[in-house]
Amino acid sequence: MQIAGSDAKVVAQPDRLDRVKRFDTAELPWLVIALVGLLALAVLPPFLFLILASVHEFELDGSYGALTLDHFQAIMASGKLSTLVLNSAIYSGGSALFALVVGATQAWLAERTDAPWRNWLWFASMISLGVPYVLYIGGWLLFLGKSGPVNALLKPLLDAAVAPVNIYSIPGMIFVEGMIWSPLAFLMLTSVFRNSDASFEEASIMSGASTLTTLRRVTLGMAGPALLAFAMIVFIRASESFEVPALVGIPGSARVLTSTIFQSLHLDMPPNIGEAAAFGVILLVIMTVLLRLYDRMVRNAHRFRTVTGKGFRPRVIALGPLRPVAGLLIVIIPAVVIAIPLSNIIWAALLPYYEPFNLAALGKVTSVNFVKVINSPSFRETIFNTLLLGVVTATVVSVLSGVAGWCLARRRPGSWLIDTLAAMPLVFPAIVLSLAFLEIFVHSGALYGSLTSLAIVSSVAFLPYGLRYGQIGVMQIHPELEEAAALSGARGWVIFLRVIVPLIAPALVSCWLFVFLLAVRAMALILLLVGPDSHVVAVSLFELWQNGAIGEVAALGCIWTAIMTVFSVSFYLVARRTQTPIG
Repeated sequence: MQIAGSDAKVVAQPDRLDRVKRFDTAELPWLVIALVGLLALAVLPPFLFLILASVHEFELDGSYGALTLDHFQAIMASGKLSTLVLNSAIYSGGSALFALVVGATQAWLAERTDAPWRNWLWFASMISLGVPYVLYIGGWLLFLGKSGPVNALLKPLLDAAVAPVNIYSIPGMIFVEGMIWSPLAFLMLTSVFRNSDASFEEASIMSGASTLTTLRRVTLGMAGPALLAFAMIVFIRASESFEVPALVGIPGSARVLTSTIFQSLHLDMPPNIGEAAAFGVILLVIMTVLLRLYDRMVRNAHRFRTVTGKGFRPRVIALGPLRPVAGLLIVIIPAVVIAIPLSNIIWAALLPYYEPFNLAALGKVTSVNFVKVINSPSFRETIFNTLLLGVVTATVVSVLSGVAGWCLARRRPGSWLIDTLAAMPLVFPAIVLSLAFLEIFVHSGALYGSLTSLAIVSSVAFLPYGLRYGQIGVMQIHPELEEAAALSGARGWVIFLRVIVPLIAPALVSCWLFVFLLAVRAMALILLLVGPDSHVVAVSLFELWQNGAIGEVAALGCIWTAIMTVFSVSFYLVARRTQTPIG
């Protein structure tokens, strides 16, 4: 009987191993096929409709006419393409350099020095994540505009007939866009300086190099690939950005590719959809090339690894007599980046009609703008729509990211196709993706102007960002846990829901909060799709600013920033506790 029992055990063991094999090869292809189909349905139609719109004439009813290349020929013949590309390159490159200098300076001070008040940098950066782009840009326009306090001060000092500072220009656009990206630069670069091996710096100092020489030649040298990669990210995102070109560039006739697309749709009469689509295709090609360059950069990053198993330890530099100077920088930089624009917005919200700060205006301080906004019939609906859009988008992206990240991290057959499809939205500038979905919804005769359409385009746009969280979360889990569950008789979905999901929950929470913050701040992505019943805060701020309702913009922005600060701080605390990368 003992022999028979032993034989039974021997026979049972291959059966359990077969379960593991079936778990790897039989069940998951259906999951991969389902994901590929869903992603293809989401990301391929925008490409198709954008290309169709660029090579067709349009009838009066908006339907497609004959095939044509006239839209591309008109762009080439006008001679404005080279100017737009050059302006876009200068604007994007300048913004990347500006953000990199400001963000890297803060990251180095926070992680590698004993400077005082370093926590202030984290606090200010978290607040910035909750500030809508339109509100932040508006704060700088009020401060540096022709009638702002800076020009009001400089004009008599310089005895100038016109305003000395012209923010409505390419340099002005570079300044504002660089300021927008500098807090995220700080958050993303802190880990780079935190994980820099001190032994290289100590060897440099022992060889007689000064602290500044060591910083320039060693510290920044080791961080070179990360700094270059981040600069490329900002360059790409600035190339596709719309808010700064629309609010700063258009009033000053400083045009780039994204603002020209918007003008073709909104300022030309009738709207030139074909030309806008042709510009979109050109910008799509440029984005593809830039992302390809970025991919080549990060592939070679392994040559600069400094964290090893040989007694790695970070080193904090004692600044000595320079410590007060570093502390002053830590106070000044966030004050310039965050406090100045927000203080101008708060000041505008407290006045019945905007005027630059002066003591006489203190007597005019009132809450009338807040009362007007709160009592507005559309206020509660706009807030509700925005929160609902953020919740739905974040939930959809988090679910898809968890499942797709599992397939990618475990290298399931066909997972490369999931990765390719999920990354495709990255090549779409926000305004171009909005235009592509506009064509889809208009020609399908459904969903246009609804909140559902906004949730669809937002989920597609932010899926690549969420997928990063899901993949990283699964990569931290050893496959033997899934194999043990399979040996116990659990099927694929049971293993995923009861083993994987609980373990990657912290990463998915960070993913949810990050995507939520992205979705509720996005304006260009949904600007062309918003209808009467689907207004959200970002678009409402843009339209109010365009209509000159500065007080209402400021009041609504202050209320919304207070709400979003809670979410941004929560995201930071969760990401910090779970050691999940930010951004």
